[in-house]
Parts: sequence; C-alpha cells; structure tokens
Amino acid sequence: MLRRWSGAAVAVVLVATGCAPTVRMEPPESDGTTDEMCAALVAELPDTLLGAERAEITPESEVMAAWGDPPIGLRCGVPRPTALARDSLIEEVDGVAWLPQPPNEPTLFTTVGHTAYVELTVPPSYGAPAAALTTVSALVDEHIPPLPDGEL
Repeated sequence: MLRRWSGAAVAVVLVATGCAPTVRMEPPESDGTTDEMCAALVAELPDTLLGAERAEITPESEVMAAWGDPPIGLRCGVPRPTALARDSLIEEVDGVAWLPQPPNEPTLFTTVGHTAYVELTVPPSYGAPAAALTTVSALVDEHIPPLPDGEL
C-alpha cells in the first residue's frame, strides 16, 4: 500500500554536557560504499528541524545527525529494514519512498528504493513528521541515487 505526502530502530539518548545537549547514537556499520554520499547528505541538513536545534552527537560521525530534546535522529547508510516486504505500507514524500515503523503510529521512517537507506526517528512529541520527511526527502533525492525500478 502506498500513502503519498506532498510538499509537506534508532535509539537516541541525550547526554548532559554543559549548555547544549549531546545525543548518543549508534553509528551504522559501514561497508564503505555509501559513506561519501551519506556524508554529503548530512552536511546539508538544516540547523533546525521541526523547531528543534541541531545537537552534538557522540560518537562524532559524518553520517548521523540529531536535533532537540527529545532527540530527532538521522542515520544514513543503515542496513535494509528487516520489516521491508513487497506488501509493506510505503509512504511517498515528494517522490521519496519511506517505510514507517511501526506502521500504525510510526516514530521511525526508513527510505527505500535508494542505494543507501536513511533512518529518521521523530518522537511523537513533535507532532506530524511530514515537514521533517519533506526536508530529508529533498536531500535524499539530491544525494542518494535511486535503485533500479522495482527494487526496494
């Protein structure tokens, strides 16, 4: 099933360090093939997402980013989601397909159909994730090449 939005299982933990929060994230295991494109995507992410300011992350990584408290987290170059199947509910945002997990009240979204998978975790306290998905979709479309037609 495809749900389209138009125009519009990462665990992240805040670590108290002085003024700005630091978010502890688990870096994706890299095979080296997606690092450059993921680093380019992360370098262009905004300083603010859903009204939350960009946070420091630990360990430092060119393929991850976080914002706010509770943290919104992004990891690029993650493995293919195990929940992804031909009959999965896929949401399309500005031409980029996302797998919401869990399907009913998702907090984790993973791009599909591109040469690198990108995870975006949006805590429910931020409300509808559409604006964040739109922002990240534009960068995925720009930096992560699509897979051949029909591949997830």
